[in-house]
Amino acid sequence: MSKKGSSSKILSSVFWLAVLAVVIVLIVRYAGVFGNLALVMVGFGSVVLVHEFGHFIVAKLAGIKVEAFSIFMPPTLLGLQRTPSGLKLRVLPSFLSDEADALPDAEGKTDPGGEAGEAGTEYRVGLIPFGGYVKLLGQEDIGPVKQIRDPRSFSNKSLGARIAVVAAGVTFNLISAAIILMVVFLIGINFPPPVVGGVVAGSSADEAGLQAGDEFLEIDGRRESLEFSSLILAAALSGRDEAVPVVVRRRDGSIESMELLASKRPNEQKIREFGILQPLSLTMAELEDPDALHRRTGLLPGDRIVAVGGRAVEHHWAYEEAVRETFAPRLPMEVERPKAEGGVERVEMELSLAWPPGRGAVALEEHLNHVYSMVPRLRVIEVTRTVAAGEEPLLPGDIVVSVGEVPNPTFVELREITAAYDNKPLAIQVLRLDPNGVERLADLTVTPRKREGTERVEIGFVPGLDAEHAVVAKTISVEGGVPRLDIPRGATITTVNGKPVKSFYDIVAETRHWDGQSVRLEYRLDGQAEGGVTLQDPTAGVAVAIESMTEVLLPFKPLERLYKADSPIEAIKMGYRRTVMFVAMTYVTLKQLVAGLLSPQLLMGPVGIMVSSYQIVAREPLVYYAYFLGLIGASIAVLNLMPMPPFDGGLIVLMLVEKIKGSPLSEKAQGVLAYAGWVIVGTLLIYVTFNDVVRTVGGFFS
Repeated sequence: MSKKGSSSKILSSVFWLAVLAVVIVLIVRYAGVFGNLALVMVGFGSVVLVHEFGHFIVAKLAGIKVEAFSIFMPPTLLGLQRTPSGLKLRVLPSFLSDEADALPDAEGKTDPGGEAGEAGTEYRVGLIPFGGYVKLLGQEDIGPVKQIRDPRSFSNKSLGARIAVVAAGVTFNLISAAIILMVVFLIGINFPPPVVGGVVAGSSADEAGLQAGDEFLEIDGRRESLEFSSLILAAALSGRDEAVPVVVRRRDGSIESMELLASKRPNEQKIREFGILQPLSLTMAELEDPDALHRRTGLLPGDRIVAVGGRAVEHHWAYEEAVRETFAPRLPMEVERPKAEGGVERVEMELSLAWPPGRGAVALEEHLNHVYSMVPRLRVIEVTRTVAAGEEPLLPGDIVVSVGEVPNPTFVELREITAAYDNKPLAIQVLRLDPNGVERLADLTVTPRKREGTERVEIGFVPGLDAEHAVVAKTISVEGGVPRLDIPRGATITTVNGKPVKSFYDIVAETRHWDGQSVRLEYRLDGQAEGGVTLQDPTAGVAVAIESMTEVLLPFKPLERLYKADSPIEAIKMGYRRTVMFVAMTYVTLKQLVAGLLSPQLLMGPVGIMVSSYQIVAREPLVYYAYFLGLIGASIAVLNLMPMPPFDGGLIVLMLVEKIKGSPLSEKAQGVLAYAGWVIVGTLLIYVTFNDVVRTVGGFFS
């Protein structure tokens, strides 16, 4: 070796030793992060390794020469091979010798006899701790199959043997997925049950009359091991205009059969759904900043709500109903709080309530919340976006007096205005408390923008209704409601049957004292003009279309149920059924993508899988990562059976063509198909990787 080559090797060795030293320092300093990363790499890599091991073991049984089998990916760290002169050990051959990852003695004997003196399989350990690979004589991942005279070559084996070798990877993935899931269900894992947490207004679930607390007993003919994700998948994977049959146990215990039709919510998401919300518990979830929650509500992670408004609650839906039916600015409640020394203590507190502007998507005036046809003004509950430089921000508590040229706009009018001002300055006037607690007008300029991932243009705040003042933004006509009252916009209600009122809370409370009787409402406009209207029957139709909500969105833990096998036999059944479900789910997902029923943006590539894996490992017990690996293993099996090169399914198709044709395709034809397949796969990989990176970066900054 020349001095120049020797110096280059020394420099290369010093460089990699320095890199290794830096890695060791980082691992020691961030042991927790690197521990999670190592678990992710080993877990996901094992799914790939199992696939390759399937090819390896069946190739050995079929008498095919296996040139190399590697745990982890190149460059090679260690290589061990039996040669005629004994065992040969290679250590970092790419850096410490002139050999790279070439197969020693691989070019040796190709004679028909395959002499016993030839070198055997080289068993390698790669430097990159991920997956592995197997190299068979005469088999190439890129380009055509090599035609070699050696009878142990892949191309010289029978069609059945070659198909068995190719299909072995998929088979081993399915077997390992089933085993992993069997162990998972033997240990037990918690999932949200198939219980309705709430329904989206106007959705199929809403039209079917489903209520929070209803539980699904059967979904599309399936009864075993149902969970909430079963509902999500049934909706997402149903055909266009396909009604999905379900059986539901109502809150009162009655059983009812019905059909649900999946659809997309406008401008909301890329997946079709029934409009069913996930069930929640009554316990506060763990938070990165628990002090913020405590400052705003008095609650702490682990607190469990046990009573609302003096009424005991056992289910989240009962808590929500108590909140919705409360027409007051604050709601008293009791929680059980875990004590450091064990046990719990009862804590009393009050939550601030707000009135939402409407129900559901609020696309039409009839969707607006109202009090006897009167719609209150809009109020800023929470600001969700940082304003641009030079803009004065909206503040929680601001009351919207005008937007653009529209005074006292309703939420529907606000949506129409902002949609026309995408990325354009928009004048907005609000009523705001000054430092002395005096209400003063403030003129602001905001710039509405599209919400990320949607076409919805927003100013960037959570709106509510101004119930603290008796000012009418507008009166509306609603089918099934009380007749529209003739009250001008911006008028302030001053009395109800002669009794002074100052807020919509007062209006509701005082009007309900006169159930069944007409009520006279007096109002004042601009502090001068006065007038009055008569509400003939306050109880007619939907008189008060208001459902209160907490001003601060509380972080409840999901409602969970333990899914655990009663015996090893039951665990085998559950693992097998779940594997079959994952296989069917992956197949139908691919079918829906081709049919245009699922957005390709929902696809997840290696980056997305690794990010999801890390999040699961970092936040959840290990059994959840094992479950995720079972899903990935089954999904990889289905993807590898796709009938196009370079997938295993494509290789099987080429072999079947060979059987029908009587001879293999020409090397040129095989090469064209292989390269075309790799171009398609590469393009798809770039696309999903881009989406993965955008989702990951977007999620980090949000």
